[in-house]
Amino acid sequence: MTSSKNPTNDNSYFDAVLVGAGIMSSTLALLISEVLPDIKFLIIEKLNAPGSESTGAFNNAGTGHAANCELNYTPLDEKGNLKIDKALSINRSFEISMSLWASLYEAGKIDIKKFLKFVPHISFVSGQDNISFLKKRFQKMTENPEFNNMEFSTSFDEISSWAPLITKDRNSSTPIAATRIGRGTDINFEALTKEYLSLVSLNENVEIRYKTELVDLKKIDKKQWELEISSEGRKTSIRTGYVFLGAGGKTINYLQKSKIPEAKSYGGFPVSGKWLICEKKDLTEKHNSKVYGKADIGSPPMSVPHLDTRWIDNKKLLLYGPFAGFTTKFLKQSSYFDLFSSIKKNNIFSMLDVGFKNNDLINYLISQSLKNHNSRVENLKNMMPSANPSDWYLKNAGQRVQIIKKTEDGGSLKFGTEIVNSTDGSLSALLGASPGASTAVSIMVEVLEKSVLFLNDKHNLQKKINDLIYPELPVSKNYSTFINDIKKRNNSIFGFHP
Repeated sequence: MTSSKNPTNDNSYFDAVLVGAGIMSSTLALLISEVLPDIKFLIIEKLNAPGSESTGAFNNAGTGHAANCELNYTPLDEKGNLKIDKALSINRSFEISMSLWASLYEAGKIDIKKFLKFVPHISFVSGQDNISFLKKRFQKMTENPEFNNMEFSTSFDEISSWAPLITKDRNSSTPIAATRIGRGTDINFEALTKEYLSLVSLNENVEIRYKTELVDLKKIDKKQWELEISSEGRKTSIRTGYVFLGAGGKTINYLQKSKIPEAKSYGGFPVSGKWLICEKKDLTEKHNSKVYGKADIGSPPMSVPHLDTRWIDNKKLLLYGPFAGFTTKFLKQSSYFDLFSSIKKNNIFSMLDVGFKNNDLINYLISQSLKNHNSRVENLKNMMPSANPSDWYLKNAGQRVQIIKKTEDGGSLKFGTEIVNSTDGSLSALLGASPGASTAVSIMVEVLEKSVLFLNDKHNLQKKINDLIYPELPVSKNYSTFINDIKKRNNSIFGFHP
């Protein structure tokens, strides 16, 4: 079947090309394949397997980021007021992801057992100031239907029953507090990516090429891009009407190569990570939650300390971290020249400005890089006092490239996810980090709706997306009722019983 937009048999032309085979590109591929099945598109991936870089199981937090426990999503403003708008937005976006998975699972198209497990999400703090903050957060958040099942406790015994490893060997007279949401998740986004692409590959209009790298791209006329790609040393050119850049940290380099005006505002700041990992069965069996604490002053949000239950390759593990570091690479498997090649005359002053404004962050990354094993375990003991260095080993986590954006006030370092779209909708790029993967569905719906692929019959295509994510679920005028209906539907399909 040929594409309705490409009636010829030109094998070098695709209606869309998606760069990268991680969670973002695979989510977009899934949406296109389900909603626009006649579209002829190509996915290219530099490595020999999907989801191996930022999406890799050990390369991200694996938390279904629903803002249940991540304290950095609910900061205090200058007047001491709690801001929860970001937490609400993230939670709603994650529920959209859950809804799509539920729909696909109910239709027999994906297997949730390969990537999703329910595990409680806990926020844990000590000290009176932090306890006051957590109680304020609990009171504010439980006013909303998204978080109305959150529990709060200052009882040592109750917190011990939730997560015994964080109270073992802790002085019981130390003031502590925790919140808990039982409907948390552990997500293996690498496995989910493989589920998506297995489904997408059934569409004969879709081609996936591994060991294939984007070398260069340029707009050749008002409706087409020419991409130079390299596959195991052999370079070829392809043409397309739409490009999605979803190559993790390397996206910034590709975006700059595109020379779209919107790219001129951006630079990137790379941050690396490491995990402490425990495989000892007597410990992994005792901890069944994801416990998030408060980040150190000056640390990036991706370094919020958390002690996580994780299932990777059918094995239950404990991960603590991530510990941050600095490198000039934008991906684990890329070049040390990535950062330098991203410095252009349009962003150099923004990048220098960010460096001057963020001395605390830079010093933090340097100090983290100099930590040895015992000092990392000492950090772990803040959350797990009984930690023994011999029970844990170190493993590299993924690379993240935080966004540097030119603003009226100079360079600004942004911790989040941002979409860059060309004015004509022929190119989209995804920059940034957390909560990325967890909110991929809502992000990719936005990407798709702003693309040239949605120019025709927009209303009908939006209805198709809604029917895909929320089949047979009427949209209630009462928002709280709608949220509760979505959760009940998803819980029923997933077999989760509160």
